[in-house]
Amino acid sequence: MNVLVFAESDNGKVAKASFEAATYGTKVASKTGGSATIVAYGKLDDASLKELASYGITKILHCSAVSDLDPSQLTRLTIAAAAESQAELIIFSHDYTGKSIAPLVSAKMKAGMVAGAIDYPETNGDFTVKTNVFSGKAFAQVKIKTDKKIITLIPNAISKEKQEGQAEVIAYSPDLGAASVSVKEFKAEGGDGINLTEAELVVSAGRGLKGPENWGMIEELAKELGAATACSRPVSDIGWRPHHEHVGQTGIAIRPNLYIAIGISGAIQHLAGVNGSKVIVVINTDKEAPFFKAADYGVVGDAFEVVPKMIEAIKAFKAGQA
Repeated sequence: MNVLVFAESDNGKVAKASFEAATYGTKVASKTGGSATIVAYGKLDDASLKELASYGITKILHCSAVSDLDPSQLTRLTIAAAAESQAELIIFSHDYTGKSIAPLVSAKMKAGMVAGAIDYPETNGDFTVKTNVFSGKAFAQVKIKTDKKIITLIPNAISKEKQEGQAEVIAYSPDLGAASVSVKEFKAEGGDGINLTEAELVVSAGRGLKGPENWGMIEELAKELGAATACSRPVSDIGWRPHHEHVGQTGIAIRPNLYIAIGISGAIQHLAGVNGSKVIVVINTDKEAPFFKAADYGVVGDAFEVVPKMIEAIKAFKAGQA
């Protein structure tokens, strides 16, 4: 089975989730006796393309002359690349761009689609894909019966793995038609912080912080860990933190390796967005807080006492490694 992987552009670099998708696509192609091709777009730097080429991919089709934020052009680019590579399976990351483009490609190619895969597909017999359902409370094995297939892969669901060799990077310029979107200015929400959907470490806080003026210690802890910051919905609703940091059922769903929840009770809507985390640490003064039932590690204590001590311990540990 030939596989096409859609690589997302992020500020002139390849997004981290695309390397995971490349790993996923390569393994599926190898398992089914096919080859994997990447379609990349935008003004990507040479270093990103070179790194992308080291994931067992056969070739990279790079189209620089495309509007980064035009779904119609990106859809036509993907369809053209699928025809060029004779792909039977197309892999997208389950992020903003992937969730926007994949359904359009699915409809135009009449391809069966599974959104939010969390594991490699079963290819012995029926082609089935594992996903989360009911806000992460259960799993489903979904069959794709069409000849052409599309999967969107949840970020951090699998680990990226490089392989020996380098794929050929080919300048690719299919006819994409006129752009339907004209971008006058682009400002990334959240400034220069770590992309929350791709973060492997996340420090999150809720109303237990008592006010926005106390968020300095959360940001300091995140900085020491190299983590992204997040928050509960009430915190973003009352304006303590920006909405793009809100994680949960009605916010962003994440799957980091480590999720530290500070002063968050753990309502079911919040848990729905973070229960895919590999390790959950909860800090709360209320020993009956629901979040403790989902936690791998829990600290019953005052965040204003616990968090500064954590920061001191991390700094001491890092100093000892220097």
